[in-house]
Amino acid sequence: MRRPVPGTYVEVAAAGERFRAFVPAPLPPEPPVVWSPALRRRFDDALLALGRLDGLAAHLPNAALVLYGFVRKEAVLSSQIEGTQSSLADLLLHEIDEQPGVPVDDAREVSRCVAALDHGLELLRGGLPLSMRLVRSMHEVLLDHPGGHGKAPGQLRRTQVWVGGTRPGNAIFVPPPVSAVAACLRSFERFLNDEPEPTPPLLKAALAHVQFETIHPFLDGNGRLGRLLIVLGLIADGVLREPMLYPSLYFRTHRARYYELLNGVRLRGDWERWLDFFAEGIEASAVEAAATASALLALVETDHTRIAALGRAAGSALTVHRALQRQPISTAGALVDATGLTAATVNKSLAHLESLGVVAELTRRRRGRVFSYRRYVELLSSEPAKHG
Repeated sequence: MRRPVPGTYVEVAAAGERFRAFVPAPLPPEPPVVWSPALRRRFDDALLALGRLDGLAAHLPNAALVLYGFVRKEAVLSSQIEGTQSSLADLLLHEIDEQPGVPVDDAREVSRCVAALDHGLELLRGGLPLSMRLVRSMHEVLLDHPGGHGKAPGQLRRTQVWVGGTRPGNAIFVPPPVSAVAACLRSFERFLNDEPEPTPPLLKAALAHVQFETIHPFLDGNGRLGRLLIVLGLIADGVLREPMLYPSLYFRTHRARYYELLNGVRLRGDWERWLDFFAEGIEASAVEAAATASALLALVETDHTRIAALGRAAGSALTVHRALQRQPISTAGALVDATGLTAATVNKSLAHLESLGVVAELTRRRRGRVFSYRRYVELLSSEPAKHG
C-alpha cells in the first residue's frame, strides 16, 4: 500500500550548508502494517525456526561451549558489515594475544563487540530492562578501544551525522538533528517496553531495528549495536534463552538489500518489504545456527569416542578436548590455565590429539605454539550458500 513518509523532514544548518534531516514518527507504524497471508506465513516460519533453535539450545549437552563460538561469530559478521576484515580465526588468535592475520585494530574492535553483548546480557539478567541506560552502557563497552575513545563512548551524539556521501548535502540519509534525538529515544524506549501497546516480540525486533538505525543516536557503533539489540530483544521477550542466533550472516550476505530496505522504510514507509526480508533472515539464521550446533555436537561426540580409546592418556586428553571447544584456537599455556593440568600433561595430550588429527599446530614454532581444533573452527566459520 502507498503510505505517507513515516516521519518529518526538518531543515538543519551544519557543516557550512543547509540540508534536510529525517525525524521518524514514534512506533508502531501508522497506518498499521498490512499483514498479507504471505507475510504472516513468513513470520510464523521464523518463529517456528526460533522455537526449534531455542529448544535445541536447552538440550545441548555442550550448549555453553557452542554459545561461546556463536556469540563470536555474530560479532565477526556484524563487524564485517561495517567494513572490518577480521575473521573468526583472527578474533580467536587476538583473544590469546597472538597476532591475527589482519590489523590488530580490526580484531580488537570485534572483541569489543563480543564484550558489549556479554555486558548487555549481564545487565538484562540482573534486572535492568531493555532501555537506553542499558544501550548506552553497552555502547561504552563497544567503543572501549583506542580507536573509539574519541567517539564519545556511552554518550549520545552532540553533532549532526549522516550516512553515505562526504557531507550532509550529498548523503544517502541524514538522521535526526541533535535537538530531536532525546525525544526520539524516549518514544523508542517506551515502544521497547510495550508502551503504548504490546507488540509481538519478533515484530517488535524488526520495527525497533529500523527505528534505532534511523535515529542513529551515537557518533559510531550504531550498526553493530542495533544488530546486537535484535538478539537481546528476543531474549528480553522470552523468545530465546541464549544468544544462539547470528542474524548478521544473512544481513551481510544481502548487505545491499539490507540497506536498501532500511532506506525504503524512511523514504516510502515500506514496512512490509522490510518485514518480509527481516523475517526471512531470522528464519534462515535460526535454521543455520541449529544445523551448525548439531554438526558441532556430532563432531565433538565422534572425537570424544576416538580420544576415549587412547587408554590411560584418555582422561587428560578429554579434558583438553573439552577446553578446546570453548577456545578452539589456543596455546599450551592457555590450556594449562583452562584445565588446571600441568604443562607436561597438556603437551602430551596435545601430541595425542595431533596424532589423531583432532588438532593442528599452526606456527611451527618450538615455543609458544598455537593449536587449532581445526574441524571445529571450520564448522563454526562455515557459511551456507547464498539464500534466494
